[in-house]
Amino acid sequence: MNAALVAVYAFRETLRRRVFLAVLVLTTAFVALYWLGARFVFSKTSGFSGNPVVDENVVRGASVFGLALFATYFLGCVLAIFLTLGAIRGEAERGLLQPLVARPVGRSSLIGGRLLAAVLVCVPYVVVVYAIVLAITRHTLHWAPDRQLEPMLALMLAVTIIAALSLLGSVFLAPIANGITVFMLLGIGMVAGLLGQIGVVMKIHSLERIAEASSWIAPFEALYQRSLFALTAETSGVTKTVLSLGPFGGPQAGPSQLWLWSLGYLALVTAAVLAAFARLDL
Repeated sequence: MNAALVAVYAFRETLRRRVFLAVLVLTTAFVALYWLGARFVFSKTSGFSGNPVVDENVVRGASVFGLALFATYFLGCVLAIFLTLGAIRGEAERGLLQPLVARPVGRSSLIGGRLLAAVLVCVPYVVVVYAIVLAITRHTLHWAPDRQLEPMLALMLAVTIIAALSLLGSVFLAPIANGITVFMLLGIGMVAGLLGQIGVVMKIHSLERIAEASSWIAPFEALYQRSLFALTAETSGVTKTVLSLGPFGGPQAGPSQLWLWSLGYLALVTAAVLAAFARLDL
């Protein structure tokens, strides 16, 4: 119950912040830009003659929507990081935590509430943005992913893991240092994912092994790659090969245990946050 109350108050605090208004304004700008770009892409390519080998409609739709998927993933992660980067040490340095953890709330309830509040903001954000860009893609490009639910679920879990990692970092690091660290971790994961794509396309086994290892170390990136893969999971032949050559083609399905491991990874990170915060001297 205490965790739920903390989540409610943290959620209300998030809605009152001007940064949330800025997020809405910038997201609206992104959606408008995507709609405009999709219209231009369709108008400039709809006159191409049909290719019996490559399905140009799939290549066009999957490439453009893959870009939107990356933007949705990145914006969701940015929101998750900024909501949690100063949740522990930042508020402790301002003297806001000591009265709470001493009696009324407790440390475990505080952690659970802050994580839940971040999830209540980030996950619906990802769902809404994903639904909007999917609707734009269907209406403007006349194309839809092979699997429409799986990419959304993968992004929801990915941003939740990022929020948990940022919350863990907030126990040890000051807000700015924590934000930089998590952003660098996110960037390293993206580089590993791109190397894995190159390895799959060019049959470079060492790069494929790097991607496989990164799937276990950074499952949030593997989930993003899985979301890209799901866009054209039922596509095959030369069309699939052409899509794999680009950064948004998604040739990597990830390990078969990806979903289970990602949930376990989230549980481990949450347990690490609780253990670290329990030992933190306030």
